[in-house]
Amino acid sequence: MNQSEYLIVGAGPAGLQLGHHLARAGRDYAILEAGPAPGTFFRTFPRHRRLISINKPHTGWSDPELNLRMDWNSLLSDDPRLLFTRYTERYLPHADDMVRYLADYARRTGLRIAFDTRVSAVAREDGGFLVTDERGGSHRAACVIVATGVTRPYIPPIPGVETADPYGEVSIDPRDFVDQRVLVIGKGNSGFETADNLIESAAVIHVAGPGSLRMAWRSHYVGHLRAINNNLLDTYQLKSQNALLDGTVERIERRDGGYLVTVSFTRANEVTRDLRYDRVIVCTGFRFDPEIFADGCRPELVIDGRFPAQTPEWESTNVPGLHFAGTLMQVRDFKRSTGGFIHGFRYCVRALHRMLERSRHGVEWPHAMLPAEPGALMEAVLARVNRTSALWQQFEVMCDLIAIGRDGRARYYEELPVDYVHESELGASECCATVTLEYGPDHDKVDPFDVAVGRIAQSDAERASDGRYLHPVVRLHRHGALWAEHHVTENLENEWTAPSHGEPLREFFARELPAAGAAA
Repeated sequence: MNQSEYLIVGAGPAGLQLGHHLARAGRDYAILEAGPAPGTFFRTFPRHRRLISINKPHTGWSDPELNLRMDWNSLLSDDPRLLFTRYTERYLPHADDMVRYLADYARRTGLRIAFDTRVSAVAREDGGFLVTDERGGSHRAACVIVATGVTRPYIPPIPGVETADPYGEVSIDPRDFVDQRVLVIGKGNSGFETADNLIESAAVIHVAGPGSLRMAWRSHYVGHLRAINNNLLDTYQLKSQNALLDGTVERIERRDGGYLVTVSFTRANEVTRDLRYDRVIVCTGFRFDPEIFADGCRPELVIDGRFPAQTPEWESTNVPGLHFAGTLMQVRDFKRSTGGFIHGFRYCVRALHRMLERSRHGVEWPHAMLPAEPGALMEAVLARVNRTSALWQQFEVMCDLIAIGRDGRARYYEELPVDYVHESELGASECCATVTLEYGPDHDKVDPFDVAVGRIAQSDAERASDGRYLHPVVRLHRHGALWAEHHVTENLENEWTAPSHGEPLREFFARELPAAGAAA
């Protein structure tokens, strides 16, 4: 019987990141990993081995914190050797580079990991958890953190879908599709990655899905279709036999050595057609696997049963003490920010660790003290927004918090989830301010390349809230209720250093703090 305070299930990026924080804090922890090495998922996925997380070693900056804005693959540590940018210069890296990086991270940080230890059951016991592995080992823990990611394919309820090829198993050799008519179900990156691989060999490629296609460069959600995977759109619009089908696949039927697929088209007032294909490939994403949890310990699921429901502390809504780390954290910012990706969840995991330190060990959230004076507050805010990577990557959903006291002092807390602030006593103080980086209203509905849209001039502070590009937002709260809001004007190079950025913010604090009943 193995016993620990914290038990992490999964040694992917999130499990390693949390293990690192727990080890540095001197906590009693263990990590169980089903595979023979860290990062088992990346040994198979993405199938075509090209990551869509950017890697930019050459930024012109010397500040490591700023560099993390352009490094979407590194985990957090104090060891400069453990930067992913040292592993390859490719902008979109090979997945094998990630496998190698994660192995080195685990080794150099000395994490305690039991490999080849697949968890088979998680149950409640004596106020904590009893975790059993497939080799018969038992592990007790007061707190379990699931960092397994989404390990099961999400299969839509289409009659006959079981006869199609799943993304995780279909051949990636284009020669296996020569002169064939191919249907790819799914309008995400996995679907378009698969289609792009077949452009030179297949006769016809159709990509089908019921919703509108979302481009990442427009929505700012990096999980939407990325430019590197959208070559098929070019072939579709330039009449090269391929097409995008906006509709629902109603049925898949094997017939005459191929498939007859019934599609209900959205754009044509739900007209239904039967289309013939030689191959059908299902690329509809992944889901969380809840099967290891006993009945009294099974987390509630949301979003079509694909993810566990979570509180602002990434804790199961119905199983106290059961937390989630990594891509499972995206429930809290689903398709809004970057919680489902390394460059987002590395900060979420650090925040989760600080929450656990605070709730279980009485360790206060790290903070700095500064005068509650308009000039000092302005300087502190601009210093942070000009440097922070956490607020940059986790835009809109992660904030800095300034708790302003009547004694003329303020506490500056860094990197808290906005929802956590509003649902904890930290945000309920008499007067506090949150600092975020946000895109403007309806930013995902505007073509950013339309010159008629324009940008807000740096000097136009009164129209700063109309800016659609990323910019700082400061919100003042009194007893938890929003009191006042200030937007710092956008800047082409994201450098908020001009007097036109600082002076309006100083004036905001000078005007609103006394009105809110705080020192000024």
